[in-house]
Amino acid sequence: MSDLVWDEVKSFFDPGLMGTLPDVWVTDTSVEDWQMVLDLIEVHGWRSEYREGDVVMPLPRAEQVLSRPVDAECAELRVWPAPDVLAIFRFMADDAIDFDVDLRELQGQERLDILCEFITVIGRRLGKPVMMSPEGDWDPGNPVLGFDVETDRVVLLARPWAD
Repeated sequence: MSDLVWDEVKSFFDPGLMGTLPDVWVTDTSVEDWQMVLDLIEVHGWRSEYREGDVVMPLPRAEQVLSRPVDAECAELRVWPAPDVLAIFRFMADDAIDFDVDLRELQGQERLDILCEFITVIGRRLGKPVMMSPEGDWDPGNPVLGFDVETDRVVLLARPWAD
């Protein structure tokens, strides 16, 4: 069970307000941090699919993905921390780990708990904050919720919007 209560945060899960695919991110990362996230997938047994463009491939090491030429096909990693809950990681740079979640899949307390657990696992392993902001709003000063390293839990970082 997460520390967040659905009825208090549901406005942050409204695709009309947040966009369908809000941004989840960790800043000040390295290739080693990316590899720790890739290792979590195996350790937790999360279903995943790595692809470059339309080609599905075995998951490579982080340094291989992040050292690909700038003009190479976009590399993405789809991870299902639970059935019907998808996170899509894109390997844009080594200094930030970012992924999208689909708010249509994250409705209700049970799904909120899944997302909070997923964010917590990543934040604990990296020892870094994991933030969520509205789709396309990657402003470090504008997250709505995130994993707080000091309190070791997902917390609200903004006041919920009125329904």
